Amino acid sequence: MKEKIDRLTIGKLATASNVSVETIRFYERKELIKQPEKQGGFRYYPTDLIKKIWFIKRSQELGFTLKEVKELLELTVKKKSRCNDILIRTETKIDEINEKIKDLKRMKKSLEGLAKCCDSREMPLSDCPVLDCFIDSK
Repeated sequence: MKEKIDRLTIGKLATASNVSVETIRFYERKELIKQPEKQGGFRYYPTDLIKKIWFIKRSQELGFTLKEVKELLELTVKKKSRCNDILIRTETKIDEINEKIKDLKRMKKSLEGLAKCCDSREMPLSDCPVLDCFIDSK
């Protein structure tokens, strides 16, 4: 009969969570996860931290800052939290991303204009009109 493992060393937690040991320590410093007390020279982490670390990583992939991730995690333990609490934060993040997309489109258009300044790729850099466009594009 297999014994159920309900606690992991930091290395095993890192492997199971698909992150590095340094990432776990970073999350501890940022107070996203709690560092357990030492037991016999080792710290043993509960296995439920695997899902918490996955949540943190996925939230970061979706554009949430660590401060925002911490707020999301705090919502998950509050009894009075509702789906709307997460939805509001998700909609706010969507709005932020839409603004970034607009900014990136403006930047792309400006860069495309700069690229059109170049008459010859073989021209010496000292004569490159693209550099002049950086200065004169106002």
